[in-house]
Order: sequence, then C-alpha cells, then structure tokens
Amino acid sequence: MFPLKPLSAAAIPRALEKAERYRLLNQPWAAESICLDILEADPAHQKALRVLVLARADQFSGGDSARSVERARESLAKLTSEYERAYYAGIICERRAKAQLDKRTPGAGFVAYEWVREAMEWYEKAEPLRPSGNDDAILRWNTCARLLNESTHVVPRGAEHPAPAIGE
Repeated sequence: MFPLKPLSAAAIPRALEKAERYRLLNQPWAAESICLDILEADPAHQKALRVLVLARADQFSGGDSARSVERARESLAKLTSEYERAYYAGIICERRAKAQLDKRTPGAGFVAYEWVREAMEWYEKAEPLRPSGNDDAILRWNTCARLLNESTHVVPRGAEHPAPAIGE
C-alpha cells in the first residue's frame, strides 16, 4: 500500500484546472483522483465537489454502474447549495440514461426512460431554486424532453410497439 502525498492549499486552483482538463480529455478517472486530492486538502471545496460529481458521472459506462451512481450521489450530498444538489442529481440521472442507451441491450430504452424522467424531476426541483439568470436546469429539462419526444425506443415499459407479423 502506498501512502498518498498531500496537496498544498496553494496548489488547489491549478489542480482544479487540471481536473477540468482531464474531464475534457475524456480521462474522468484522472479528474476524479485530482478532485479527491483537493478534497483531502479542503473537504468542503465546492467546485472540486462539482467536478468530482461530473467526473464520476462520466464513468457510468464502465462496469459496476450501480456503484458508480452511488459514488456520484455520495459526492452530491456534500454540496451546500440546494439548487446544485438538485441540478447535479438531474445530471447524474441523465448521464446514467445515456450510459444505459450506449449499452444497446434489450430493454435499455425502458431503463433509460426511467432515468430521463427522474432527471427531469430533479431539474424541475432545481428550477425554482436557481440563481437569477441561470437557466441551466431548464436547458437540461428541454434536452430530456426532446430525447423523449424524438426517440421511439426510449419509452415507458408497456408502451413499446409490437413488431409486425411476418408477411404484413
């Protein structure tokens, strides 16, 4: 076991920039590691917590998706803003839906529908709490609505269309 080396408080801004860059480079595990180092130095650092939630949500397509969602939600609980907790809860659900659709397994559309609807509920909770001039929750809600309106395979259970009989 290797002991982790502590990050100095003075290094936090630069480390946070690196975490955001690693997310953009599609290396969320590296961003997550950096955020964990920042949070060791400053456990209540809100921006590091937001980036950590996003980095963890970026990893939903990996193996244990239930555990990944749980880990993202653990980070979410440490955010101090009620708006951000609701907004990022929506992001978690929306990204989980996308990961489900990317799997292309039987029934993925039904599961994705449930995650998208939960995301929309979180965005609706965030909307009245949002800061003035911040319509991010509305933008995300609209994205979810468009997905449901335009995707014939992202539907609630029981709403699927039966395949036509052979010869029809």
